Amino acid sequence: MNESSVEIVVARYKEDISWLDECGWPAVIYDKGGDLVASGDDRAVPLPNVGREAHTYFTHIIERYPDFPDYTIFLQGDPFFHTHDLSAEQLFELADEKMVRNIGFFGFAWFKIRCDRLGRPHDMHDPAKEGKWKGWGKDIPVGEIFEKLFKRTSPEQFIANAPTGNFIVGKERVLTRPKSFYENALRLIMADPEDVNNTGHAFERLWQIVFNGSGAINPPE
Repeated sequence: MNESSVEIVVARYKEDISWLDECGWPAVIYDKGGDLVASGDDRAVPLPNVGREAHTYFTHIIERYPDFPDYTIFLQGDPFFHTHDLSAEQLFELADEKMVRNIGFFGFAWFKIRCDRLGRPHDMHDPAKEGKWKGWGKDIPVGEIFEKLFKRTSPEQFIANAPTGNFIVGKERVLTRPKSFYENALRLIMADPEDVNNTGHAFERLWQIVFNGSGAINPPE
């Protein structure tokens, strides 16, 4: 077992988060559904239901900056759909393995995505998903959000290592960026609070760059 200090941050709407009982690490649950706060759960922090998980994560980082544990595990309310059916126990064992190895950033998705500046290929036009979010039918503005974040020309391709928004990141990686960087990121999210333009989806393809640990931009693999 790794001896580093760890905290789990959960972006929750109304998902069952009983899986948190499988770990011994402290957790803060940002409750966008309101029911967990109403139940009196002392881990729950209320947030408005906007901006997808990126809104939750950037809010947490800004509030805590610079006082982070050695590692923060950022998870959605139901992270297991995108982790190739890992159990909660297996997910936390995997996180512990990465900490033992001093891995600064690791995405828990079982796949990577190679995409262009518009997030393609993607399934935003899938007829079966029409109406599930307001940005359905549109491309994902990965290149545009990249340029607004980093103030430089976007690469033509991206390799997304944490495309589901579930990942572990070390304190040093978080602190590579100044607080103002995360405040700007949150402003981008709040400019599209209902994800009409798929801003939140763009961040799912950018987490590995946000936390790349050098302040530089990783070239496409």
